[in-house]
Amino acid sequence: MSRRASPTPMPQIISITDISDPRVDCFSRLTEAQLRSELEPEKGLFIAESPKVIRVALNAGHCPVALLCEERHILGDAADIIALLPEGVPVYTGSRELLASLTGYTLTRGVLCAMRRPEARPAAEVLRDARRVAVIDGVCDTTNIGAIFRSAAALGIDAVALTPTSCDPLNRRAVRVSMGSVFLVPWCRIPSAVEPLRQLGFITAALALRRNNLSIDDPRLKKTEKLALILGTEGEGLSPEVIGAADLVVKIPMSHSVDSLNVAAASAVAFWEIRPR
Repeated sequence: MSRRASPTPMPQIISITDISDPRVDCFSRLTEAQLRSELEPEKGLFIAESPKVIRVALNAGHCPVALLCEERHILGDAADIIALLPEGVPVYTGSRELLASLTGYTLTRGVLCAMRRPEARPAAEVLRDARRVAVIDGVCDTTNIGAIFRSAAALGIDAVALTPTSCDPLNRRAVRVSMGSVFLVPWCRIPSAVEPLRQLGFITAALALRRNNLSIDDPRLKKTEKLALILGTEGEGLSPEVIGAADLVVKIPMSHSVDSLNVAAASAVAFWEIRPR
């Protein structure tokens, strides 16, 4: 006599009628700093927005804590995500209008997921086997951070290192703009832009516009075994101290008197050029 398979546990669907419901504070009232929970990192959360991004995060092994979903997506765009949730993870739901009032913005594709923030990895571990590293120094625009990560994932960058003056890659907007690429490229924090990479055997290259710089398409860059490309802040670019400390200073040649590219656009051009052949 064959045994019948145990039914898959159904998720806990909870309808929200009051935007002040404390159970959904992580989606509404907690700031990004409060979500990070620096004082108690083990309690830190981040928010993944849109079904595609949430799927990438789940497939990368990130741990969901709660889902917020428009009612119409329970059996629609979010159905497969809900099926992947571990037993006991609540699914909060409500109308599109109510959830927009709760979060302060219209949900992208109607779904948000609060996830446990992963433990920070040591730089030596993240960068040990990398050949091409993007170093982000002083970039504080979340859209640019997300776009840099997306280009890094698409164009063969092995890891990303961020200095303390760069914003959080797990910021909700950065995660969304990256289309989940922040879950695909290993990343770490480093105390400064040059010396930690040099200690790990990398040639450091500062991306900056200087008349006599090495062009980004110089064949010598492509042949470098371990190369770390340093990208600077949106307005001022890299500081003179970082440029002076780097092993090389490289530029993307400009035409029509254009002085520079946005850091996210520049990163995509540079990542393509320095990829190992």
